[in-house]
Amino acid sequence: MPEAKAAPHLLILAEPLLREGLVRLLEREHRISTEPAGSVGAVQLVVWSCGGDLPLASLQHELQQLKERWQPAPVLLLLPGQTPYPSEALLRLSTEGLLQQAEPSEIPAAVATLLNGGRVVELRPLAASTPEAEPVGFGQWLLRSGLLQIQAEQRRCERWLEQCGGGLSRLLLQGRLRELAAARRLLLWLWGPVSMAFPEPVAPRASHPAPPQSLAITVRQRTAEGVWQAIQQRITAAISAELSNRSGQLLALDGLTEEHRRDLLLALISQLDLLITRLRHEQLRGEELEKRWLQQQPELRRLSLRAMAGDYVQLPQQGGLLPVAESLSSASQLDGLDPDLPLALPMLAALVQAQPLLVDGRLLAPDEPQALLHLELLISNWLIRTAELISAEILSCCSTWPELRRYLLRPELLATRNLERLRNQLNSQQRWDNLFERPVQLYESRRLLFGMQEGAITPLLLTEPRDGELRQLSWSQQLITLSLEARDALAPQLQSFVRRVGDLLVVVLTQVIGRAIGLVGRGILQGMGRSVGRS
Repeated sequence: MPEAKAAPHLLILAEPLLREGLVRLLEREHRISTEPAGSVGAVQLVVWSCGGDLPLASLQHELQQLKERWQPAPVLLLLPGQTPYPSEALLRLSTEGLLQQAEPSEIPAAVATLLNGGRVVELRPLAASTPEAEPVGFGQWLLRSGLLQIQAEQRRCERWLEQCGGGLSRLLLQGRLRELAAARRLLLWLWGPVSMAFPEPVAPRASHPAPPQSLAITVRQRTAEGVWQAIQQRITAAISAELSNRSGQLLALDGLTEEHRRDLLLALISQLDLLITRLRHEQLRGEELEKRWLQQQPELRRLSLRAMAGDYVQLPQQGGLLPVAESLSSASQLDGLDPDLPLALPMLAALVQAQPLLVDGRLLAPDEPQALLHLELLISNWLIRTAELISAEILSCCSTWPELRRYLLRPELLATRNLERLRNQLNSQQRWDNLFERPVQLYESRRLLFGMQEGAITPLLLTEPRDGELRQLSWSQQLITLSLEARDALAPQLQSFVRRVGDLLVVVLTQVIGRAIGLVGRGILQGMGRSVGRS
């Protein structure tokens, strides 16, 4: 008979009460040691329960000491729910496993994942640590006050939008939200810089994606396949829930019914899975990998459109039945390129070849939590922008096929006027973005990405060099960048001029006009006193 496989050897470091609970929880399937000096044999996993009262630097130092002492055994760090550490700092810790406020049933599953070469991160903070408020000037106070008023009005309109059924009230509220978003952008452009605006859900401004308060990441294998499977599961779960639009922009994707919107996104993620698998087998690298990716985009969009429409669905048109998938596929122009999509090579190299990814100035392995969240953001952005391109073509086809509207579009868009109004608004928004928004973002080295957080499509502005794209702008778009440069150059001189004019007015009002008024008043009082004395 074959020899029984030895149970994995675990080292548990915790306070006595927690240590006894962990031992009873894990002793059935593992060999347990509770003292480093008494550990016999090679330790395969270190479980450390930290009280959460250590300074962050000490916590990092202790983790490093454990990894060096028990290398190559992974470390599972257990933290309480209330800690002074922010989520960004916890994601930077050099540990393979991190459970915050873990349930007893989650610990054995996390141990099994780590022993199989995976990675587990669970964040459930009870109270988020708030940084100390920095002193702000009068100009910053005015800007933030205006942004707070706009944000409060946006939330009020969103609450009313959830309560109203439809019709004219819904259209008015949606228009009001677009007006508030435009007012916010104008306020930031006039009274910038953008760094003075605090991040908020409607249009956050950050240099990297901030992790949510509650986070769950499980990577079964620390390979390219394992990373992609973890990201695919997270994005599929986000798509399966109802996604609301909090991007601050009008999206063609909102014109589809909830069911077809979900089917389109799921079809895109499924086709992306097949494409990544194919690229992994072809073993392409560098420019050849990105070229192959771009070549496959039109076919990927076409297959996703057919999967969303249904291969066997037929609708009447001009007295006959036409297959919806075939008709949409032949009538749609799906070979366009979105200039706002970032370069796909870093994302593909991480998902296909497990190459490191540059995130916030640090070169990280793809299975690191921050790198995985960044990859998820890039894939979500590609997913939403590709779905937006397909949805715009669907709206165009629906304008000439009334029966198709009942099948694919929301009930509000059955009327020809409402559908054409939506298409005109989308075209106007696209022209405005191409003429003004994109040159400003290129000049400020920013890129707008769309992510999926807390059941909503949310925007995020990443800061990255875009000098090559800036040089490719047309002359009309370059005028916008020149106006921004002129504004930056003239602003200090204008401020100095206004300050000097203000000082001059103060001198004139106090030293000249004030003294003259004082002399006149004194003369009147003296004259009144003399007249009273004579009487």
